[in-house]
This record gives sequence, structure tokens and C-alpha cells, in this order.
Amino acid sequence: MRGEHLEMPVKQGAGFEKSGKGFGQGQKTAKMIRASLYARISTQDQQTLPMLNRAMREYAARRGWMIAMQMKEVGSGAIQSQLREKLLEAARRREIEVVLVWRLDRWGRSVTDLLATLQELEHLGVGFVSLTEALDLTTPAGRAMAGLLAVFAEFKREMLRERVRAGLAHARQNGKRIGRPATATMHTDEVRKLRRSGLSKSEIARRLNIGRTSVRRILDKRT
Repeated sequence: MRGEHLEMPVKQGAGFEKSGKGFGQGQKTAKMIRASLYARISTQDQQTLPMLNRAMREYAARRGWMIAMQMKEVGSGAIQSQLREKLLEAARRREIEVVLVWRLDRWGRSVTDLLATLQELEHLGVGFVSLTEALDLTTPAGRAMAGLLAVFAEFKREMLRERVRAGLAHARQNGKRIGRPATATMHTDEVRKLRRSGLSKSEIARRLNIGRTSVRRILDKRT
């Protein structure tokens, strides 16, 4: 993954006020808000990066935020973002008060990952705004939306657990063995034959590609 981390000049601006507990809440008093802008795009879409950066900078200016840092990444989402982690580290050090991204799926790698990072930002008192979805977690409505995301994520996890349990129950009813196959026991006769020929337990394990513990267990078991 190729990325770039730019420190931006300071701009003056007003802050947002804290309003109860929830995702992305801000500070208690009006103050200059330090924002971090984050844009991640695929390699084939990198020509759109200037447009995304301009849109985010204009939005920050309208909100009166100071741009403390701006991070750009070009590459595959399959690789964990190093720059995003640097941004989160800045939030943990209380160097920023709000994170501005272009789109949710460019921030979170999955629903679980998205919610985990939003919850961490919330605990740190750092706001979060996604331009494309018009999701603003510095507002009560935005925090309510984030709460719904959490509910749906938990529902999805519970549905997956139910499917797994149902599948296992069905397999047991049909006499299927659940768990790892007992591969070592398939070599019981070979293990004993090789042992009688004088081979050590370590050599038997190496030849049959099984663990030495399995060899000892087979030899200790008398039929």
C-alpha cells in the first residue's frame, strides 16, 4: 500500500458542543476544533483523489475547523491501513477532535471494524463525519444513526451464530462427526509395526507425519 501523510496549515474556527453520550461526541466547551482528513482510494480511482481532498477541505472550512492533518492512501483495502492507525494514535494522544472521511466503506474494512473504531473515537471524545453518507456523529441525529448501525451489526452476528448452531445440530443428527478428524489413529497399525522394527518414537512420527505425542499415545494404548 502506498500512502502519504501531510501536515496542513492551521485555520481558525469554532467548535461543536458536547450533547450527552454517544458516538463521536465533542468537547464540553466551544473551542477551535482540530480535524483530521482521511481519504483512501483504490489504485484505479486515484485520479479522483484531488477532488475528494478539495471537497473535504471545503467542508472543514465551512464548519470552521482547523485542519491538523490530512492523510491520503492509495492501494488495496485488503491490507490493514497504516495511516489510519496513525490517525487513531493521534486521536488517542488528543491531537485531534474530529475525523472527516469521504465514505464509510473507505474507513471501515467491515461493519465490525467500522463500529469498533467509531466506538473508540466516541470514548476518546472525538467526532466523526462521513461526507458521502452525510453521517455526522457530532450531532444527536448522527449518534442515533450510529446506534442503529451497532444494533444491526449485533443482529447480523447473532444470525450467523444461529446458522452455525443449526448446521452443527443437523450434522450431528445425520451421524456426522464434528471436530478435527482423528488422523493419527488411522496410523495405529503402522506405528506399532514400525516400533516393533526398532524405530524410535521420533523417527516414527517423522515418517508418518504425525506428532510424537500421538505416537506415544498409540503405543501406550493396549488392545
